[in-house]
Amino acid sequence: MDAQLTGVEKQFVSAAEAMPEDKYSYLPQTGDFAGVRTFALEITHVATANFVFSSAILGQDPPPGVTVAGAANGPDTLRTKARIVAYLKDSFALEHKAMASLTRDNALAPLPHSPVPGMNTRLALAAFSLEHACDHYGQMVEYLRMNGIVPPASQGQPPANPPRK
Repeated sequence: MDAQLTGVEKQFVSAAEAMPEDKYSYLPQTGDFAGVRTFALEITHVATANFVFSSAILGQDPPPGVTVAGAANGPDTLRTKARIVAYLKDSFALEHKAMASLTRDNALAPLPHSPVPGMNTRLALAAFSLEHACDHYGQMVEYLRMNGIVPPASQGQPPANPPRK
């Protein structure tokens, strides 16, 4: 699980760092995008979820002010790219600690309080945390490309749809 988290973290953090700060409030203007998160809120939402999921796996309360109630977009005080990226990195650090705590004895033991209905074991919550981050990473990739930025994970890769001869 930790190895998979490392891969997700690398892609997610590099995407967060690739977007210029003046584009952190970016929202698509063409199409039906009413109510979607800005680029910054995609990051803070996943970081908030990382904190909440990891805290549950570790059997502790999330950091003060961190909750998945409502839109779960993180503390309102996260306004700059530097603070948002730091919050994200801190969330992944706690998630690595949570992944390292998984053992054969506790991975499938029921959690007394899971923040996600139906995800009632540490392993289920750990796996869901990876899926959740990947889902939002896809949205971030779209936002990067809509702003003319090739996501770092795609840079230097051969074309996925090469021209036919």
